[in-house]
Amino acid sequence: MTEVVMPQMGESIVEGTLTKWLKKPGDHVERDEPLFEISTDKVDTEIPSPAAGTLQEVLVEEGKTVGINTVVARIEDGAGNGAAPAKPAAAASAPPVQAPAPAPVAAPAPVAAPAEPAEVAGPLSPLVRKMARENNIDLSRVKGTGAGGRITKQDLEAYLGERPSPAAARPAVVPLQAPPAPSTYVPPAAPSQAKVRVEPMSVMRQKIAEHMVMSKRTSAHVTTIHRVDMTKVAKIWARQKEDFQARYGIQLTYLPFVVRAAVEALRTFPIVNASIEGTNILYHNDINIGIAVALENGLIVPVIRNADEKNVLGLQRAIVDLAARARSRQLKPDEVQGGTFSITNFGSFGSIVATPVINQPQVAILGVGAVTKEPVVIDDAIAIRSMCYLSLTFDHRLIDGALADQFTAKAKAVLENWSEEVL
Repeated sequence: MTEVVMPQMGESIVEGTLTKWLKKPGDHVERDEPLFEISTDKVDTEIPSPAAGTLQEVLVEEGKTVGINTVVARIEDGAGNGAAPAKPAAAASAPPVQAPAPAPVAAPAPVAAPAEPAEVAGPLSPLVRKMARENNIDLSRVKGTGAGGRITKQDLEAYLGERPSPAAARPAVVPLQAPPAPSTYVPPAAPSQAKVRVEPMSVMRQKIAEHMVMSKRTSAHVTTIHRVDMTKVAKIWARQKEDFQARYGIQLTYLPFVVRAAVEALRTFPIVNASIEGTNILYHNDINIGIAVALENGLIVPVIRNADEKNVLGLQRAIVDLAARARSRQLKPDEVQGGTFSITNFGSFGSIVATPVINQPQVAILGVGAVTKEPVVIDDAIAIRSMCYLSLTFDHRLIDGALADQFTAKAKAVLENWSEEVL
């Protein structure tokens, strides 16, 4: 028998939300086959099965948040067939043990609580109960599509999308409370409220929101912006991008050039590669660069380990690989932790300048704007150059403005005087 546990998806992560089971009890699973999906503020990904066998028990239902290393399921490896009949009995006895747990959540809503056990099929997850309370949903009117008719989060979302907005009933009530004559008073808020669509945040979006607010609350954010002449890099890119694609099978972008420049600046100013622990400064010997990757429903920052040991080719390969596996939900836990400095390339979406938020517990993040051709004055003459803006957001608790500018100026100098071969 193999116990499946909630994995730790980052050094600061203490819990995860099990968002979806990809297998049900009784199903056969292969080792490393996707078993369930989880969401944390670091990653939203599929978790593979640790062993081959039959999924005997599911101990944590969808939508529930549990601590790391919590046993969420058990897999029978097939060797002990004689024990199989005992497992359904154990599973059958589980609901009475788990059933009282959600009751305290529903207790503050005395009107809804009595009706749920008598009219709703299957146990309700804490997430479903919370959504029902917040949206004033009569669960007896919701058709469950889960196992045994259990109501899931998706069932509630579908119900909310179909039922008329509660605001439609308000015009008949509001005039009775208004001071003017009821026959002439028109509530101004009703028409706009009738057009509002309520949709709960995804777990990943909730975690991102918590992480961003925590970062702004923790660090004293300041941003310095430097304009960089990328003409030399742009000429190398234009001259070698087709050969690069043909030789290595991946597209050459500007981002690995910026990562190389950032690495040189981090070597020169190691305090930017540090972090704060209480009143101590932790200087990291490794340079592990986090690269922000935009997903369909959020953002994730996988890490290029020992980035200072890679050239442009190695960095481009790492960026492409991590981004592809992030979007296909195939990142491993150790690939989203251990970063010492982060880079976000908002220029890939056309943005010129932005002020990124620090990825805790780091003390700085570099933003890269789009490379565009601009008229620039050089030796009292106007020339067309490929320009880019670098935005360094830094934690003013540790890094002063002068040092931040020196760091960014070093990265700028590397890019403007580029001499390293690419092919």
